[in-house]
Amino acid sequence: MNSSNKLLIVGAGLAGCEAAWQAARRGIDLELWEMKPRRFTPAHHSPDLAELVCSNSLRADDLHNAAGLLKEEMRRLGSLVMESARATRVPAGKALAVDREGFARFITRKIRENSRVRLVSREAQELPPLRPLILASGPLTTDELASALASFLGREHLHFYDAIAPIVYAETIDETKTYRASRYDHGGADYLNCPLTESEYHHFVRQLLQGEPIPLHPFESINYFEGCLPIEVMAQRGVETLRYGPMKPVGLPDPRTGQIPQAVVQLRQDNADGSLYNMVGFQTKLKWKDQERVFRLIPGLEQAEFARLGSVHRNTFVDGPRVLLPTLQLKADLEIFLAGQITGVEGYVESAAMGILAGINAARLMEGRPLVVPPPTTALGALVGHISRKASSDFQPMNINFGLFPTLSGRIHRRERGAHYARRALEDFQAWMAVEELDNVPISS
Repeated sequence: MNSSNKLLIVGAGLAGCEAAWQAARRGIDLELWEMKPRRFTPAHHSPDLAELVCSNSLRADDLHNAAGLLKEEMRRLGSLVMESARATRVPAGKALAVDREGFARFITRKIRENSRVRLVSREAQELPPLRPLILASGPLTTDELASALASFLGREHLHFYDAIAPIVYAETIDETKTYRASRYDHGGADYLNCPLTESEYHHFVRQLLQGEPIPLHPFESINYFEGCLPIEVMAQRGVETLRYGPMKPVGLPDPRTGQIPQAVVQLRQDNADGSLYNMVGFQTKLKWKDQERVFRLIPGLEQAEFARLGSVHRNTFVDGPRVLLPTLQLKADLEIFLAGQITGVEGYVESAAMGILAGINAARLMEGRPLVVPPPTTALGALVGHISRKASSDFQPMNINFGLFPTLSGRIHRRERGAHYARRALEDFQAWMAVEELDNVPISS
């Protein structure tokens, strides 16, 4: 069982805060270590906990979408992240976008106010000896801690590179050259769309390909997550690639002409007051001077000023199927749990979901109760299955998607599959919560 009456959680990102929240509401006293503000990662700048780097990080909120289904399961488990998202939501069609600063402040306040959580400004450069331990150090785990974890596991940790899209000040956008619309009018006119003609598009691609990328450090290697490729990497695959990716014009006719443009750049509101807009899908590793030069070729952005330019940072994760149990315990030490993106999931929502499960199971370990594993037919269970049950020679992180779920029985029309997956998942999820007594957790703060 446990060797301490206190739980230690390393890392106060989304996963660490979710783990702390779940353990605390079950009456567990804990320490939550966060290295900020003493030390920051390359992607983070705020001293607040659970810092996001883009507004739409929480993605679709439709139950018939796998990401939306995962959010609903998290809500049913009392997710702090979902509570914060509800309180700080901004318009983004069918997506769940938040005011990033408000979101982080909300979670920071909740954690600081919880009497069972002792927040400590401290960096872990080795695996702490205290047990039980939840390691939620995030995709940007420091080299020192990653090296210690790799040595402990007896194998090299893996890593890939994630890219951040630029953010534009709204007042510098020329809206006479843009129009408001969501694709196919779904969710209202929540996006600013910058239309490009054929000649403008081809000129943009040529200039993009001439941009100079920031060189990698000698110890780095390129291993991009396929779902978050830098825009210049996509363009290298062919001149038309961007028109079928982030610049896809389908479903976005220009109301001024009635015609579908050759390409469209979508801008998404990034904060509650609408002063910032995120360039959707425009993650990049170009040098900043080239980013400004190339992105100002986009109609409406000729005079754009950038609140943040794009960048690429390292994401660290373990080979989950070889080192993790479905309970998120390390096979090498059952009193160590991993949580968040380091487990091998991709995305803020997925990372937070792993924090919820790790927090629940660490608390149950300390209580001497059986640990829990969600059914594979649920979104949470499908993610757990990906990171713990399917060993391969080339394990890679994954967003939640219906391809991770057990297949549906019978012949079901493609358009109806999401509804069927969701119905089955929520029925099984609710039954699992009842059996494991997760639907009647006494709140203790």
